[in-house]
Amino acid sequence: MEATFEKKVIERAVLVGLNASCFTEEETATENTLDELEDLLETAGGFCTGKVLQNRHTPDPHSFIGEGKALEVKMLAEATASNMVVFDNELSPGNIRALEEIIGVTVLDRSALILDIFAQRARTKEGRLQVELAQYKYLLPRLSGMGASLSRQGGGIGTRGPGETQLESDRRHIRERINRLEEELEQVRKVRAVQRERRMKNSVPVVAIVGYTNAGKSTLLNQLTNAGIPANNRLFDTLDTTSRQLKVSDDLEVILSDTVGFIAKLPHHLVNAFHATLEELEYADLLLHVIDASDPHVEKHVAVVNRLINKLARPETPVLQVYNKADRVYSEDIPRGKGIVAISAKKGINMDGLLMAIENALAKTRHHVLLRLPYAMGGALDTLHSKAKVKAVEYTAEGIEVDTVLDDILFGRYREYVVKEL
Repeated sequence: MEATFEKKVIERAVLVGLNASCFTEEETATENTLDELEDLLETAGGFCTGKVLQNRHTPDPHSFIGEGKALEVKMLAEATASNMVVFDNELSPGNIRALEEIIGVTVLDRSALILDIFAQRARTKEGRLQVELAQYKYLLPRLSGMGASLSRQGGGIGTRGPGETQLESDRRHIRERINRLEEELEQVRKVRAVQRERRMKNSVPVVAIVGYTNAGKSTLLNQLTNAGIPANNRLFDTLDTTSRQLKVSDDLEVILSDTVGFIAKLPHHLVNAFHATLEELEYADLLLHVIDASDPHVEKHVAVVNRLINKLARPETPVLQVYNKADRVYSEDIPRGKGIVAISAKKGINMDGLLMAIENALAKTRHHVLLRLPYAMGGALDTLHSKAKVKAVEYTAEGIEVDTVLDDILFGRYREYVVKEL
């Protein structure tokens, strides 16, 4: 079930973060993460009226930042006519309830804000299913602590997606809805599996584009394939996965697949809900890690994406680091070396170099060979037709000659019958 709301006013929000010495790097808030939170707020349609960064050894179990600091936030919200406070950290239901009682306005955390943006951006049925599932899983344990968030009428940031009538219903109803959504997404995964098997049968490699949000992934897909995807300078502009066929060279065609942008502190419910989409990374033959070369926080954002790649992709999957927007920086500011390509997707700079790097990276996992099979192994042709790309078959006096493209596993199985590599 889907609910939409008309936005009447730009919501004004104070942004708050806690930098606690007991937090991990992923949990803590800094000036940089607060700046990113401001970008997220603007993406959701809000306006930042002020920022507060609190330093403590540990979070206050009741009010998270301490009652004194919460009262300061209350005064700042009143002075700036703000109707919302957004925290850069993840809050418990009890924290939300306590903070709303002290501050007197709606309190959201970073995860809720990201989920709200996703609710705005989902266009396909699959995307909407995934966002709705993530929101329900996020909200279920927080129902008792949502306070003012549930009492607001007319919608706005933090209320898109599941409607208020669903949120006010009992937990059993929501759990049933979660189960139905998971069943529907399981069907999506089955469809993807069938499509994946068909690609594998045709020996078409899959190249997945990954990267921090707003790094230029959609612009690159458009440049290479004329996909016609809207590519704007804003966070999470692309949510629904798009795949297109790309001719890399005369001998190589691939499926190029765009993925949702990554971000620091990406809600785990969102990663889980988007598993049907993100599992493309697990089956990809090559990953293009698109990096914004002009990003002032490029090293930290590269580290965030690398952590998610390590979590979602197979360890042996090759990764090309594609430094996009290279025309905006000095060439010496871009790392050099094997597996690194500098481009400008918007201006089409060095696309040939990128295609060559893709072909070289995939050459290690593809083997274009001429096999000569004994006639007694005629049954192997069925295997090759089903699991490899067979270009030509010729019956000769010496045996069955097969011009084929094999993956590493099949190459190992038929290595002794290779006449030559093509």
